[in-house]
Amino acid sequence: MAKKFKVVVTRRIPEAGLQLLKKAGFEVKISPYNRILTRPELKKFVKGADAILSLLTDKIDGEILDAAGPQLKIVANYAVGYDNFKIDDFKTRKIYATNTPGVLTETVAEHTIGLLFAIAQRIVEADEFVRQKKFRGWEPMLFLGTDVRNKTLGIVGLGRIGGEVAKRMRDGFGLKIIYFDVKRNKELEKELGIKYVSFSQLLKESDFISIHVPLLPTTHHMFTLKEFKMMKPTAFLINTSRGAIINERDLVTALKKKIIAGAALDVYEFEPKITPDLLKLPNTVLLPHIASASIETRSKMAEMAAKNIIAVLRGGKPINPIF
Repeated sequence: MAKKFKVVVTRRIPEAGLQLLKKAGFEVKISPYNRILTRPELKKFVKGADAILSLLTDKIDGEILDAAGPQLKIVANYAVGYDNFKIDDFKTRKIYATNTPGVLTETVAEHTIGLLFAIAQRIVEADEFVRQKKFRGWEPMLFLGTDVRNKTLGIVGLGRIGGEVAKRMRDGFGLKIIYFDVKRNKELEKELGIKYVSFSQLLKESDFISIHVPLLPTTHHMFTLKEFKMMKPTAFLINTSRGAIINERDLVTALKKKIIAGAALDVYEFEPKITPDLLKLPNTVLLPHIASASIETRSKMAEMAAKNIIAVLRGGKPINPIF
């Protein structure tokens, strides 16, 4: 009788992915805890697994890979980013690493645009004001926000998501779009009518800056007090990528001193911890890392992760290899 492959899932994901794994005939073991596994728990949980379906909150390195055992063939990350993977450890052990690119592009782009409007028009502040029963009727100076139309949006990182944000904001709201990336995309520049600029020029010219770069050594603390001081005092920063791209302590200083006007964040430098002073500032919108959190998208991510595992355990190559 052929061996039944064991797949471990480090936290419950949408049923669409789990059902694919079960229909493939695999033994599927899901973590019983609705939380991030501790390091010792994770090492124990993956033991004997042929495949691991991990979350971005799981730090996967050689220690975890070895804890699973020599039969481990693939770790499928339930995320587009993979800064939680120590890729060199995968390479030396010849274990596949995969992610879920593409399927969350439009959802994250929509979320980014929602954050932009929320911070510009002070929607969260105003909502809290009403819930606290402070609303006494229309006032001419109550919660004055900022118009979005005819402003300049700076995109930092013109990948799939950055490109989609640029397209929608240009077509839907008539913004001037400028961008910075380590690689120019002249084709998209021509298609969208957008302009490539240096990072410093983007900081100086943008009314809104939206971050869409992966977390790498070169992007860690890409935004510090130095960069904030180059921005307009009326500018807003939006981040739906990775928290450590921003020096959170410096961001607090910039917001407190009104060096910039506001920030809308879905991710944090020390996630899930948030710099305490950030929570006290009214010129922020703070969300719990939900940019891809639509039923449709999270289900597609689950299916993609499952399909990568199925392909490898059946003797093929992964659909979305990281390297």
